[in-house]
Parts: sequence; C-alpha cells; structure tokens
Amino acid sequence: MSIRIETGSLDRLQRVLGVFDENLTVIARELELSTRIDGTAICLEGDAAETGAEVVRSLLAIVEAGDAIDRTNLQYCIALAREGHAADIAEVLSGCVAVTAKGKPVKCKTVGQHDYVAAIKSNTITFGVGPAGTGKTYLAVCLAVAAYKGKLVEKIILTRPAVEAGEKLGFLPGDLQTKVDPYLRPLYDALQEMFGQETYARLMEKGAIEVAPLAYMRGRTLSNAFVILDEAQNATREQMKMFLTRLGDGSKMVVTGDLTQTDLPEGKMSGLKQAVSLLKGVEDIAVCTLTEKDVVRHPLVMRIVAAYERDAQRRNAKSNKGDNR
Repeated sequence: MSIRIETGSLDRLQRVLGVFDENLTVIARELELSTRIDGTAICLEGDAAETGAEVVRSLLAIVEAGDAIDRTNLQYCIALAREGHAADIAEVLSGCVAVTAKGKPVKCKTVGQHDYVAAIKSNTITFGVGPAGTGKTYLAVCLAVAAYKGKLVEKIILTRPAVEAGEKLGFLPGDLQTKVDPYLRPLYDALQEMFGQETYARLMEKGAIEVAPLAYMRGRTLSNAFVILDEAQNATREQMKMFLTRLGDGSKMVVTGDLTQTDLPEGKMSGLKQAVSLLKGVEDIAVCTLTEKDVVRHPLVMRIVAAYERDAQRRNAKSNKGDNR
C-alpha cells in the first residue's frame, strides 16, 4: 500500500519531518514503512501505510495548532494511530486551558488530559488518579487560576497531606509552616508560573490564595473557592471524608493522586482509594483515570511508569494466586 500526504508548504513539511528528518525516521522504524519526500508531500509505503498516514496527519494538526513536535507527542501520535484514534489529537489541541503570566497558552497534550479538564469544568468534585508526569496537579492549578481570574471563585485553596516519604517532619528545622513547605513546593511553583511572582505574592498576602496542610482544613466550610487536594493517596479514610465534607456553596474540588505511590504506614488504607470506589457514579462527581500514555514528561518517564505497573500487576497476580490456594 502506498499513501501520499500533502503538507501544503515547505515550512510545515520541515516541522513535521523534524531535525534531519528524525520524526519520519521514527515513524518508518516503528511501523516498518518505506518513506520518501515528493515536493511538499510525504509518501509512505508498506502494510501499515494508512496508520503512518494517520500519524503524519496528527503531526500536521500539532503544527497547525502552533505547537512543537517532540519525542513525547510523536510517540503518543503513533500509539493513538495504532488504536485507531489519531483523529482525536486535533480535538485535544483545539482548546486553551489557561494562559501563564508570560502569555504562554497551556493546552492539553493527550486525550486523557482533555477528558480530565472537561470533567473538572462540568463537575463539582473531580478525582484525577494517575502516575507522575500526567499533569494532574498542574492542569488543576491552571483551571483554578482561570476560575479566579474569571471571578467564578473568590479564593484558591491548595492542600496536601503532610506525610513523609522518608525523613520525619520532626527532624526538619523551623515551625510547622516551614516544615510543610517542601511538601507544598510543586503547588507554589505552578501558582507562580500562572500568576507571576508579584501577583502571586500579593494574592497570598491578601488571603486569596491559601496553601496549607490537609490538617488545617478541619472544622471549616470552604465556600466560593476552587479547592485542590494534591497527593491524596496519602490521605487516610478519615482525612478524605473530612476534606470532602468541607465543600461549601459556589466551590469546586479537585482531588489528585497516584495510588501506586502511597506513603501511609503499612496496613493503612488510602482514603483516595476508598473514595474513588465509593463515589464513582455519584452525580456531579467525576473519576478520571490517567495512565502512562498521558505522561508528558521525558519519554523515558513513560517507560519507567509502564515497567512499574507491569511489576505491580505481576505481584498482584502472584498474591491472588497464593490466596486461592
């Protein structure tokens, strides 16, 4: 089978091909195709030529959206094409989630991210569950900032359980706020990128942004706020119930976490795991599961996550086999 895809211009052709035609080389290798360039068109030959054509069309959609093609989104386009969903990439790139303080638009990069953002916009409570690097927290912060700038909420509240992954809090110098700051640093960084340093500092001072440990939420009613609970896999069942029942009028909640990275003591069930099981299907609550396909960091991160997931599946299968004896 032979397919010819017209790119329309030399500039678009070059951006799709990549430096030294590396993108086309990857497509040819992954799908076992022969390739050649004919003017501003890309010609593909082989049994998987139609799949290759879908990949090229996806890359053209990325170029037309004004985004750069890198190893991560190239591999993602190939994976989508193999599943017959390559056309979804155009919809994913069509919208802007928010704009950073420097004017850079923030866009979804995967179908999973697109569905996650849509769920947050249309539900009062959204659970975003998935591995590191899928943009769960960052996209939630972006939407929180957009809601605040659009005067949909009066306050942004970001919280995390202060659970250690090694060093004990008591060993660190300073008061409680100083001790928990390292656990909240990713949230600070995302807010500063979205608002800019000066605006962020001003909003923190006036109380429009609150970043605090989960324990500080007890006894409060959180109204007219966009509330994000990050690293929720480290919340106990009691803490999760406490947090969810803080919801007040005019508020939206996003709960993010990775169930494979729980730092709770052995024998303690994750409140996130229980909540996802109990609340899935409840009206106005969405549960979004992101996978290694939604990892948008270095491509190697995707392979690391996949390796750990395979290991977890093997151990679970071995454990279940032992239980059935």
